[in-house]
Formats: sequence, C-alpha cells, structure tokens
Amino acid sequence: MSDAAKKLLSGIALLLIGGAAIGWIYGRPDTGLLVAALLALVWQVRQLLSFDRSLRTDNFDDFRVGEGIWEQMFSRFRFERDRAARRKQAYRELLKEIRKSTNAMPDGAVILTEENEIVTCNRAAKALAGLKRKKDRGQRVDNILRDPGLTKLLQADDKSETVEIASPVGDGKWLNCRVVPYGADQKLLLLRDVTERMRLSKMRRDFVANASHELRSPLTVINGYLDALSDDEQIPPGWAKPVEQMQGQAKRMRKILGELLELSRLEGSSTVKEEEPIDVVALFENAQQAFEGHANLADIVVNADSKARLRGSAAEIETVIVNLLSNAARFTPTDGTITLTWRSGPDGADLIVSDTGEGIDPEFVPRLTERFFRVDKGRSREDGGTGLGLAIVKHVLARHDAELTITSEPGEGSEFCCSFPTSRVVVSPLVALS
Repeated sequence: MSDAAKKLLSGIALLLIGGAAIGWIYGRPDTGLLVAALLALVWQVRQLLSFDRSLRTDNFDDFRVGEGIWEQMFSRFRFERDRAARRKQAYRELLKEIRKSTNAMPDGAVILTEENEIVTCNRAAKALAGLKRKKDRGQRVDNILRDPGLTKLLQADDKSETVEIASPVGDGKWLNCRVVPYGADQKLLLLRDVTERMRLSKMRRDFVANASHELRSPLTVINGYLDALSDDEQIPPGWAKPVEQMQGQAKRMRKILGELLELSRLEGSSTVKEEEPIDVVALFENAQQAFEGHANLADIVVNADSKARLRGSAAEIETVIVNLLSNAARFTPTDGTITLTWRSGPDGADLIVSDTGEGIDPEFVPRLTERFFRVDKGRSREDGGTGLGLAIVKHVLARHDAELTITSEPGEGSEFCCSFPTSRVVVSPLVALS
C-alpha cells in the first residue's frame, strides 16, 4: 500500500473518530460518526468530479501540487498518457519507415488476413495489379484478382508454390504470385512482374515449335534417300555401315523433333480440353505388350490395386506411362523387374513405375525433369534417350493437377510416383442411360 493511500485511510479514520468524539460530548456519538462519514464522502465525491472534469478539459491544475492520492493518480495518469503518446509516435514513425521501404520495393506486397482480406499494400501492388490501399481495404483479394490459380494458391498452405496470372492493369502483362506467412494470423502476397520472362518463354516455345516443324520436311527427304541406299543391292560394301549409322541418327533426330513438338504443345496450354474416364490398367497392359517384344528387357509386372478410373486425356496419360516405362527399361538389367502400379484411396490415386535397376544419385533427382538433362549422357544417347521424356511427363501431370515424386538410391532402383487428386479419380465408370 502506498504512503498516499495510508494517509487517506488515516485521515478518514481520524475524521470518523473526531466526529464520534464530538457527538459523544453532546450525547449523540452515532450522529457525530454519521456526519463525519458524510463529510468524508462529500469530499471524495467532490475530488472525483473534479478529476473527471480535468479528464474532459485536459486541465489538471488542481492536481499538479500535493501528496494526496488524487495528486498521485494524476501523476500516474500523466505518466501513462505521455508514455502512450511516445509509443504512438514511435509506432507512426516505424510505420512510415516501413511504408517507405515497401514503396521502394519493385515487387508488389499485399498484407492479407486469414480470410484473404486486404489490410494494406504498397505502391508497386497498385502499379502491377491495380490495387488501392484505402479503397480496397477489407476486400478479398481473390475478388479483385480473379484467377483460379491464385485462388488455389491462397487456399494452399505452401510458401514454396508460385503461380503466374494475367495482370488486370494491362494486356499482355503477367504476374508471379507467392504467399508467405506474415505476423500473427496474417500472410503476405508478393507480386512480381514476369512479363519479359513469359514473353521470352513464348518466343522460345514458338521457335522450338517452328524449327521442329520446318526440320521435319528435309529430314523426311534425307530418310527417304537413306532408305533407298540401304535397300540398294549395288551399294559399295564400305558404305553399308555409314548408311546404317546415318539411318540410326536420322531416326533419333525424328524422335527428338516429335518430342519437341509435343513439349511445345503441352507448354502452350495448361488444361486438358477433352477429358474422359481412363482405364489406367488397360493402358498398363498395352504398354506391357508393346515392350515385351523388345530384346534384353527386364520383366514387366502390372500391379492393379484399384479399379478406379482416371479423368483426363488417355493419349497424354499413355505418354506418361510409355516415357516412364522406357526410362525404367533403359536402366534396368534383364534379370531385374519393372512394376507398374495403380492404386487409389481417400486422398486420390497413384500411378507408379518402379524398377530394380541401377538407381540415381540423389543429387541428380531434382534435375531429372529438366529438358535434355541426362545423368549418364553418353549411355543415354547410345540407348536412344533424348532427355525430353521426363519433361513431357512433368507437363502432362501439371495439366492433370498431379505431382511427380521421384525416389531413388544408387544400386537399389527407382520409383516414379504420379499422384492425382481425388477430383481426378472416377470410382466407378458411368453407365449410359438407354
């Protein structure tokens, strides 16, 4: 208990005792005690009303001097008020500096609540996406930037994911979006202008597609002459081997051009136009029969754990199976085993191609889906690999909302798992109405 409080209680006690004593002199001690209590109450009410008036008028002259409890209350109040004012000023200065730094950023930054409502944004967000800090405050960002990819990104709790969306402020402009945690119950949407990168990517795709298309015609002519030379019985013996080698290289070139055209087609569109329920097990069996005719091939086993079908493009899913199976066959010895697995569950379905081959060093696994990347470049060329198969697989799976997970250890084989979401799984085939 403070000294001021002790003095207050002592003063009230003395007042009550004095009132009772005076009343006792006149033969009415209870009346004297009551009058003293009323005087003490009136005094404190008067001080309380005076303090309330001082709070409303911000004039504390009556409480600036003295050692009573009301003077101490004023002193404490003034201290807390001044400290709050200093903190508020410091917060304003800090907020001003943060705004200056964020406004200097070339990338857009949008602070969102858990419900994806806009709290504030910087100038770059206004220039890149047309957002307005005051007008759009409290609005859901996906109601302003309408894009299915952004909506999916906001719902996903993965800060490593990014998505490209078209900018609403100008035709031909593209934004890369990323969501990262920010503060308590908030997140930060980062927007980056990737228009130039998208333009260069489109130029590259167009160049590859056009160049591949233009090369097919002269390559067809070359193949025709090589076939004619190989069938000519009068060809000099010394030419037979070179012609055979040229035929092999021309065949490989034709395969590369075909895969480049397929990759360009897949990169040009992110969705599957024509979808149907796919019998994955039937595709497994077709691929198994097609590969079993090859010499020096490992055993191929089909493991059908599910009768569910997959909604998508049958031709593209068949391309995934053939590419993964071709990779497994190329690196699995004849005494090994290649297993094709199809399974489904509450979380979706998995298409798995696993083998007991030589495996892959973990440091190379993240780069396997890069175009033209080879772990063993010399051997891949000899065996007919182009380095485009897994890149095609990656783009086909992206078009089917799926993910590719690669697990491999040197000497222990590899597993390529294609995971499809439940939205792509058809539990039972539809029955046509008669």
